[in-house]
Amino acid sequence: MGRFTEALRSLNNLKLLAAIGRSGGELSTVADLVDNFLGSPQMADCVRRFRAVPGGNTLMDGRYPPLQPDIASLLTLPEGTLGRRYASLIKQLGYDPEFFRPRPIESEAHWLTQRIATTHDIHHVVSGFGTEPEGESGVLAITAGQIGFPAYVLLTGASQLANFRFRLEQFEPVSRAMAHGFAIARQSQCLAAVRWEEGWDKPIQQWRQELGLSDPADREPYGLDQQLQAG
Repeated sequence: MGRFTEALRSLNNLKLLAAIGRSGGELSTVADLVDNFLGSPQMADCVRRFRAVPGGNTLMDGRYPPLQPDIASLLTLPEGTLGRRYASLIKQLGYDPEFFRPRPIESEAHWLTQRIATTHDIHHVVSGFGTEPEGESGVLAITAGQIGFPAYVLLTGASQLANFRFRLEQFEPVSRAMAHGFAIARQSQCLAAVRWEEGWDKPIQQWRQELGLSDPADREPYGLDQQLQAG
């Protein structure tokens, strides 16, 4: 029964990857892929790895609540702070701060999935990766590398393969951004285990220094600064 279930899961993953490719990364389809790994051996291993990082056990056992940002309040913080930069990004790009799919958080896997979903754009701000395809690949690589979040592992691998096969001109920039993300994953503390909400007023540079994130992507072609200046 277990092998049959995993075979069905793998088949559904392939269908969802194809749908994500056709839609250009439509969020609900990405959420379907994320949820398809709930109950999988890969998600169980991700939970194990998360518990092994500093602070992971405490966050998970306490079911630290999912992010619920007050964008208007964050916009009143000083320039250069995490909260101001995050809120400005959400507003400038016209994002819905509650884009994530509501999920129960009783189980470890559901809680971790929701925590990663709700803090995803904070990872963009702190790491400096933009939200275009190259930058997205880079920021997904961080979580894939640090705790093996299954959907992100699959998406980063599929992105490289798809670009290598069908969009060769995009293969180099995507690969560079992804390699940068994996380098950050190795050098910095686990971003998924950070209590961002307790430091909205802290400067981003201070966050980076404390996390050991010494090589952010801001000024790279796939960086967030470059994207926002071009926009």
